[in-house]
Amino acid sequence: MRRLEGGKLVVATHNAGKLEEIRAMLAPHGIEVTSAGELGLDEPAETEDSFLGNALIKARAACAATGLPVLADDSGITVDGLSGAPGVYTADWAEAQGGRDFMQAMTRTWTELRAAGAAEPWTAQFRCTMVLMWPEGHHEVFEGVAPGHLVWPVRGTLGHGYDPMFVPEGHDATYAEMPAEEKNRISHRARAFALLEAAFA
Repeated sequence: MRRLEGGKLVVATHNAGKLEEIRAMLAPHGIEVTSAGELGLDEPAETEDSFLGNALIKARAACAATGLPVLADDSGITVDGLSGAPGVYTADWAEAQGGRDFMQAMTRTWTELRAAGAAEPWTAQFRCTMVLMWPEGHHEVFEGVAPGHLVWPVRGTLGHGYDPMFVPEGHDATYAEMPAEEKNRISHRARAFALLEAAFA
């Protein structure tokens, strides 16, 4: 694994919450973190059908625009009873007039599971694929998976996205019923982060 030795890193995101999470994680390693959003970069179209493919699109675009090392990720939920859907289209299922509506996405997921006759427990996985890319194109890939199952009706008011519907393996509470620190300790992103941190050790 190639090490990133100090200097600057661009996070290919326009999501302020994700940026702050990554910035805090990398602070002990002396890495100066900025983001595609802070630099005014456009968001490239995510046209691939895999998390890795879309993460690579974002990483390459930011590398080309800045000439700096870039960290990009793509994430979502895969539902076994729906043949892996929504997967890379997780955010698309939430698109609604006026912004994203994840209650709409969760309702669609439940409706389609019922229509498919999928047997309970409705097993699912949150997935996060991170790409650390250098300007000349070399890249490292870090993948985190959090297995669990879906419940209906949804439970809890914390978190975001599919959190009220997802119960991680080995737990009885949904992500949305857990304190943020507990969820972040076991999440798909936390698992990818743990692998990524080795690149800064």
